[in-house]
Amino acid sequence: MAHLLGGEALHLEYPTKVVFDSVSLGVNEGDRIGIVGRNGDGKSSLLGMLAGLRVPDGGRVTVRGGVTVGVLDQQDTLDDEETIGHAVVGDRLEHEWAGDARTRDVIAGLLGDLPWEARLGDLSGGQRRRVALARLLSGDWDVLFLDEPTNHLDVEAITWLAGHLKRRWAPTAGGLLVVTHDRWFLDEICTVTWEVHDRLVEPFEGGYAAYILQRVERDRQAATIEQRRQNLARKELAWLRRGAPARTSKPKFRIDAANELIADVPEIRDRVALQSLAVARLGKDVVDLLDVGVSYGDHTVLKDVEWRIAPGERTGILGVNGAGKSTLLSLVTGTLEPSTGRVKRGKTVKVATLTQRLDELEQHMNDPVRVVIAGLRTTYAFGSGSKAQELTPGQLLERLGFSSAQLSTPVKDLSGGQKRRLQLLLVILDQPNVLILDEPTNDLDTDMLAAMEDLLDSWSGTLIVVSHDRYFLERVTDQQFAILDARLRHLPGGVEEYLRLRAMQDAEPSRPAATGGANAIPGLQGAELRAAQKEASATERRIEKLQQQIDRAKAALVEHDQGDYVGLGKEMQRISALEGERDELEMQWFELTEAIG
Repeated sequence: MAHLLGGEALHLEYPTKVVFDSVSLGVNEGDRIGIVGRNGDGKSSLLGMLAGLRVPDGGRVTVRGGVTVGVLDQQDTLDDEETIGHAVVGDRLEHEWAGDARTRDVIAGLLGDLPWEARLGDLSGGQRRRVALARLLSGDWDVLFLDEPTNHLDVEAITWLAGHLKRRWAPTAGGLLVVTHDRWFLDEICTVTWEVHDRLVEPFEGGYAAYILQRVERDRQAATIEQRRQNLARKELAWLRRGAPARTSKPKFRIDAANELIADVPEIRDRVALQSLAVARLGKDVVDLLDVGVSYGDHTVLKDVEWRIAPGERTGILGVNGAGKSTLLSLVTGTLEPSTGRVKRGKTVKVATLTQRLDELEQHMNDPVRVVIAGLRTTYAFGSGSKAQELTPGQLLERLGFSSAQLSTPVKDLSGGQKRRLQLLLVILDQPNVLILDEPTNDLDTDMLAAMEDLLDSWSGTLIVVSHDRYFLERVTDQQFAILDARLRHLPGGVEEYLRLRAMQDAEPSRPAATGGANAIPGLQGAELRAAQKEASATERRIEKLQQQIDRAKAALVEHDQGDYVGLGKEMQRISALEGERDELEMQWFELTEAIG
C-alpha cells in the first residue's frame, strides 16, 4: 500500500507536561484510523500535528507529493454572514453541484432539515457543526482528519456518516483519521486503532472491539498496568461478546481467544438481584403514562402514549431532534402535565435527572472537589447480595477517574469531562430510585464512559436514557423505545429497527399512489391484502394481551418474598419468556405492516 503521510520522532511538550516523546507513525492508502485515549493525553494534538495545523517541538511530518488534506477540527471558523448553500458549495453553479452524486448525498445526509438560504449566524452551534462537516465532505481530499465528527449528530446522521466514510475511503482509496468517543462509530469504520497514552502512540489492528481484545491481552501480560483499568476493559469485552453478537462477526475479532479471556467474567449485571432490590425500594408503582397526549395549540407533540414503567426497568429513548423526547421526560419527572390522559406516580418515587447542563455544580464552582463531597454521607451501598459494597464518595470518585491531587482542584478549573463525572456522582448519591440521563456522554473519553457504565451496572433502580451514543445506549439499557409520529413505540429490534422505521418514514412521500382507496404497495392486492390486514390486526391484539400479562407479572413481584431468590428467578424467567414471545409477535406485526404499506 502506498504511503500518504507520516510523523518521524515527533516530540511535543507544554511548560508542565511532555505530551509526546519520539513518536513515529504513518498513514497508508486505505487506512481508516481511530484515535482513542484519555482526555488530555494528546489525541487532538496528534491530529493537529499530522494535519499540519501545529508544529511539533521536535521531529517532522512528511506528506507525499500531491496528497491533499482536509481537516475538521473543533474550532468554528464559519462566516456568520454566509448562507448554508454558499458555505457548502461555494460559487459552483447549481447544475454543477446538483449533478455531483457525492455532494447530493452529503447535503441529504447532513442538511436535509435546514433551509438552503439560511444565514449561518442564525444557526445553533450543532447546526453550524453540521454545515462545517458537509462543506468538508463536499471537497475532494486524499486524507481526511476528523476531530469529534459525531458531536451534535443524531443516531441517523451518525449511521449515515459511517456508511459515507466507508464507501468513500475504501481499502484502496485515501486515508482517514478520526478522534471520537463514539465507540460504535469507531467499530463500524476503523481498520486500525491508535491508543494515545503515556507520551506514546500504540497501534492496534482492527476497530474498537478488536482493540479492546488486544488491550486485554496486553494488560494481562503487563503487571504495571492498573488493575482497575484491566478489569473495566475485560468487563467491556465480555459485553461486546455476549451483548452485541453482531459485532463479533468481524473477521479481525478472534472469537476463540475472546471466549477464553472472558471465561471467568460474570454477566455485567445481575438482573434478578437488581430488579428485586428495585422492587423493594420502589414498590410496584413507578410512573404510569396512561393514554397520554401533549399538545401546544394545534401542534401535537405526543399522542396515545401508554407506558407503564416497571421497577428496575432500563430503557433507552430514541427520536429525532424535536420528536418529543424532552416532553416525554418532563411527563415522567412531573414538571409537565399532559393535555390528555393521566400520569400515575408511585408514592415512593424519587426522580433525578442528569441534564446536559451542569446545574448541580453551579453553587460549587469556587469550591475544591474535596469540599463538595465533604457534605455527603460517609458511605453508600452499591450492588446487591454478596456483591454489595459500601463505598465512600472519595472511592466512587476514584472509580470515575479522579486522582487524589484533583480532589484539591476548584470545580471551575476541572475539565468538561471531570465536571460531568462529578455531576453524575452528586446525582446518584442523592439516592434517587428513578434516574434519567439526558445525553450523559458529552465530554467523556472511552475509558471514562466504561467507568460510568461500570458504576451504573451496580445501581439498582429504574434507568431512562436519552442519548445519540448508540454504544452507550445499548450497553446500559435492556430495551429501547422510539418516538415516531408523536407515538411511543417499543423497538424489539433495538436501534437497527429504529433506523429501518425512520427510513420508511422518509420514503413515505415517494411511495406509489395507492389505488382503490387501499394504501398498498404492488404485490399485495385483493384477497392477499385483506388477509394480511386481518392477520396484522389479530397479531396486534395478541401483543396487547401479552403486554397486559407482562405488566401483571411484574407488578406481582412486589408481593413476592424478596429473600426467595430461587422463586424470584423463576418469575423473572417466566416474564422473560413472555417478553420473548411478545418481541417475536412484534417482529411479525412489523413485517406484515411493512408489506401492507
